[in-house]
Amino acid sequence: MSKKLILFAVFGLILLNACTYPLFKKEETVLARVGDEYLYEEELKDLIPEGTSPKDSIILVRNFVNNWVKTTLMVHQAEKNLTGRQLNFDQQLRDYKNSLITFKYESEWIKQNLDTVVSEEEIETYYKDHLSNFELKENIVKVLYVVLDKDAEQDLNINAVFNLPDSLMLDSLEVLCEQYANLYYLDTSNWVRFSKLQKRIPVETYNQELFLKENKFVRLSKEEEVYLVKFFDYKIKDDISPLELEYDDIRNIIINKRKMELIKKMRNDIYQNALTNKEFEIYYNE
Repeated sequence: MSKKLILFAVFGLILLNACTYPLFKKEETVLARVGDEYLYEEELKDLIPEGTSPKDSIILVRNFVNNWVKTTLMVHQAEKNLTGRQLNFDQQLRDYKNSLITFKYESEWIKQNLDTVVSEEEIETYYKDHLSNFELKENIVKVLYVVLDKDAEQDLNINAVFNLPDSLMLDSLEVLCEQYANLYYLDTSNWVRFSKLQKRIPVETYNQELFLKENKFVRLSKEEEVYLVKFFDYKIKDDISPLELEYDDIRNIIINKRKMELIKKMRNDIYQNALTNKEFEIYYNE
């Protein structure tokens, strides 16, 4: 069934009723009326996607019409009760349009002119100059963990692996984990928030700082699994956050600062060029 036939089927009665009002366009199919304002079939031509079933098409049209009626009634009610001054949106619309135009131009300008390359030296310098801005909000750790079935732990004697030198331990664990671990994390170079670790490992403690100070290795069990966790380093809340944890944020800060400076310079250049070319005059003198 075509869209046009669907619309006729749903709104045939509406058309008959609406014909008693003189302000609608007789050559078009009217779907609804609020006061002397009409909704026409033509306004819904792009509403129904190709391939939509007749049943779904009717639902889409009915919902659209009902929403249009409710919205239009609300607008009419507002127009009756607001003063002419309250209904004057000319300045607001101009301001909004100007903001959209300006934002679009500035976005294109930034896209074409912004240097997004940030050197290691720039990031390190910013970090050192703003250390007080990088206090940790929570505890962080460098850690590895392995989650195994209890039977696998006994068969593999994996606890002995944790006593090996770090490099040999990591190589051995990687081989074992690929075959036997239910879950594992072996990247000891990255910092992990302790709260994130707790989502993976059932570490329960009322004093995280004391726990980290007193534990380098912990073994936990839950149901049929065992959790083996080794801590390599930690920093507690209110310590200065390490650079590697703040690296991406600092890069974004530097780029955003460049954006602001680029926009400021662009606006100033526009003003100075217009001033030089006498493209504007200011008549107000205080």
